[in-house]
Amino acid sequence: MTYQEQYQAWLNYAELPDYLQEDLRNMDEKTKEDAFYTSLEFGTAGMRGLIGAGTNRINIYVVRQATEGLARLIESKGQEAKDRGVAIAYDSRHFSQEFAFDAARVLAEHGIKAYVFEELRPTPELSFAVRHLQTVAGIMITASHNPAPYNGYKVYGEDGGQMPPADADALTDYIRDITDPFAIAVADLEAAKERNLIEVIGEAVDSEYLKEIKDVNINQDLINEYGRDMKIVFTPLHGTGEMLARRALAQAGFESVQVVESQANPDPNFSTVKSPNPESQSAFALAEELGRQVDADVLVATDPDADRLGVEIRQADGSYRNLSGNQIGALIAKYILEAHKQAGTLPANAALAKSIVSTELVTKIAESYGATMFNVLTGFKFIAEKIQEFEEKHNHTYLFGFEESFGYLIKPFVRDKDAIQAVLIVAEIAAYYRSKGLTLADGIDQIFEEYGYYAEKTISVTLSGVDGKAEIKKIMDKFRGNAPTEFNKTAIALLEDFQEQTATDKEGNVSALTTPPSDVLKYTLTDDSWFAVRPSGTEPKIKFYIATVGTDMADAEAKIAAIEAEINAFVKE
Repeated sequence: MTYQEQYQAWLNYAELPDYLQEDLRNMDEKTKEDAFYTSLEFGTAGMRGLIGAGTNRINIYVVRQATEGLARLIESKGQEAKDRGVAIAYDSRHFSQEFAFDAARVLAEHGIKAYVFEELRPTPELSFAVRHLQTVAGIMITASHNPAPYNGYKVYGEDGGQMPPADADALTDYIRDITDPFAIAVADLEAAKERNLIEVIGEAVDSEYLKEIKDVNINQDLINEYGRDMKIVFTPLHGTGEMLARRALAQAGFESVQVVESQANPDPNFSTVKSPNPESQSAFALAEELGRQVDADVLVATDPDADRLGVEIRQADGSYRNLSGNQIGALIAKYILEAHKQAGTLPANAALAKSIVSTELVTKIAESYGATMFNVLTGFKFIAEKIQEFEEKHNHTYLFGFEESFGYLIKPFVRDKDAIQAVLIVAEIAAYYRSKGLTLADGIDQIFEEYGYYAEKTISVTLSGVDGKAEIKKIMDKFRGNAPTEFNKTAIALLEDFQEQTATDKEGNVSALTTPPSDVLKYTLTDDSWFAVRPSGTEPKIKFYIATVGTDMADAEAKIAAIEAEINAFVKE
């Protein structure tokens, strides 16, 4: 059907809720086209979109359709899979609770049990719940760090990681086979509860998660001596981090934690911030204000579903410095390796994992401790797959995994990014440097002095709608077919095309990549700088990642500026 026909079908549906009817009536032609020209599809982390009426929006019918597809996938796996059920959690966004229980009602109609949290919970706890309850899958209702008008739907596999490609592809096929989202049957909520097909869960799972998280911190004596009175400011940015982070910090022995109380309550409008994104310094405005009042050593912020962590550190002049996701990753990796080395617990087969667009600084750190770095595609499910491989083959011991987009995982009882774990280890790292009479700012500077001055920048360009999708493809095609042979007067030493699964050096020699196919291009220059380009898997964006190494930070940042300018010029030619 055309987008106009799809629009009319929705408008004619008599049982459509009033708020969706009103949304339809208020649409201009361009909005109609964007809302109905395609269907919201699964990407690297499920599906995410604007809340509203339409096939390209997130609403109860799109959620039911996705869950109907999941139910059919589970049915294809047999009765045992149905009996194991699905864990469901949700964040503080508009309609999150409604979407969660609607998903549970669709599953119940198929005789599949759903374990639904009583109120909002973090994404990492959903990952943990899948493993703890031994369910066959999990659903998380969240749009992560996106602004208030968005919501989303993530699906997890039985290992607690985001659904791997094979199952995700099968799920997509089942969803596409559903032609009428209005015809999907849902069970009565109270009747499903009485039949034990919907079970509401909460504190019992919280307690088990908090038991596991005790092992995240490495040096309890250090925390006892230097961490108890160390001032930490924490903000959950109106999201789920409040549910567990404060308890986890207290349990670990960090007693001087100040919470930005105006951001502690769930708020679907995220009314105190422009965007609840801990990557952005603007999201720290109130945390900085409180930090100055209490003279805090470190400020930490979790995004609405508490899978990403942002960090600001106090500098010598009392101001706060916003760390990049790569810098946080470097601090954590360095500390974990050093702490285990000092304790005599560093495994000979230690392994770390990161995405292909994350800093090589952490690779250098890992190598200096004899640890192996594994590079995987963007999407934490690929790090989860590595953890599973290590456990099955007993060939490596997992110590840490991260993505430059502020996602970190220390202990693999969770199989996704876990900002609660990250809060704990960052607090311990601050105590470690304090024990040496230093600050976290000194710590990151020491890392640069030892390993080199690494700088990175991510440029995200939003290109929405039909035209945007075509423009993103055009840009990728241009890079793939006609890219320059040098940037910043530096030759390209290696071109990795992850879609074609080829690596081509400057002499034209071609070797095969071992990662699954993905629409990513990565160019490594002869001075170890690199840049990559990839479309986002969950948003209408194309992303450019630039990374350089310099003689000092000014040199590294100048290289970034030069490469960025040349990329912009190339795209606009």
